Amino acid sequence: MASTLILSAGTAAAQVPIDPADYVPADPAQAEIGRLLFFDPILSGNRNIACATCHHHDFAGGDGLPLGIGEGGEGLGTERVALAETPVEKRVPRNAPALFNLGHTSVEVLFHDGRLSVSELYGNGFNSPAEEWLPQGLDNIVAAQALFPLTSEVEMAGSPEENEVAGAAYDRIDNVWPILAKRVRIIPEYGDAFVAAFDHIETSEQVTIVEIANALAAFITLEWRSHDSPYDRFLAGDEAALSEAQRRGLDLFFGEAGCAACHSGPLLTDQQFHALALPHFGPGRTRRFDPYARDVGRMGESDRLEDAYRFRTPSLRNVALTAPYGHNGAYATLEGIVRHHLDPQASFDEWAEDAVALPDIPWVAGGDFLSFQDSRERARLRSAVDLEPLELSEDAIADILSFLNALTGETALTGRLGPPEAVPSGLPVEVRR
Repeated sequence: MASTLILSAGTAAAQVPIDPADYVPADPAQAEIGRLLFFDPILSGNRNIACATCHHHDFAGGDGLPLGIGEGGEGLGTERVALAETPVEKRVPRNAPALFNLGHTSVEVLFHDGRLSVSELYGNGFNSPAEEWLPQGLDNIVAAQALFPLTSEVEMAGSPEENEVAGAAYDRIDNVWPILAKRVRIIPEYGDAFVAAFDHIETSEQVTIVEIANALAAFITLEWRSHDSPYDRFLAGDEAALSEAQRRGLDLFFGEAGCAACHSGPLLTDQQFHALALPHFGPGRTRRFDPYARDVGRMGESDRLEDAYRFRTPSLRNVALTAPYGHNGAYATLEGIVRHHLDPQASFDEWAEDAVALPDIPWVAGGDFLSFQDSRERARLRSAVDLEPLELSEDAIADILSFLNALTGETALTGRLGPPEAVPSGLPVEVRR
């Protein structure tokens, strides 16, 4: 981690710049393979959805939706619609997070509930939903996380009656990956590229899901590095990089407003879990014994009652571009989520179902707000708060928002390589309509 610590006048918390050297290594040739695979629907069960469908440049590495449509949808981002001929069984349970700086060496936990973390618990480098079935040889946590959407029925795998990938996932999670690896390596362009880019691969038959995941990780690590914002220039010594309002917002953020208590470090996240009384809707990550669709957050992974309704602190890099906000996209605007932090319980009480613009899926919409409408679940959600109310003036709120906009990098929407025009499988690369 970068050793430089900066204290701006009036701030109480240290500011840690991003050091460009503090990223995991990423081979450019492997990243180019990963770029093609990231946009190639070949990795989905029905060959109709790619990683980029929910993590697209045009939407700052996300999809712009509160809860997205994975399998059974068509289109990108806010234009994506559910297809009646291949009915969506449920919404994607949580908001698609942006991918900025996932390759930073400080990142040790991923997903909203932290169900993937760096660990030797299972002898493969990670504590993950795949437990001991996660393959050996993954380069880093970015490679590990790339494997799980491939196995999700609602994200990329599809239903068991539709394809062998989804059926394999029902047998055991690691049965999915050899099927997808074979799909990729028998395509000559991919096979030759892997042989050229990976020293230990001599023939295409040797390509496994490990090489595919490592290639995806190399792309994600290179493509979404982001340390070229006005704030970064300010930390590098350019005091003119921030406006007066942004400087005031910075002082509030790291001082009186207390934002840096959780949003700290080079990525502006403590990588810990906090409860904010965010209203629940949609399917959530329901456990098998839950009485209805809800989302208990970190507790679902840790089985610790004190973790109920806690979710991982997101990085704030490029936060002005990554609406909607919250683990389920409950707030459509940056101002909305900032105001929620000031008094979570009051904000919870004021929140109404029409505050969230869920994609129109008539056959699942009836269950969207069942748990939110249950008085006992509402009471549990409302009581789970790790923040004390804080009063700030309207001018102070405006200054904090101004500072948060100064976290937007110049290359945030373009990346470094960008989308390819075509992919080796010959399947279509989705573009906005």
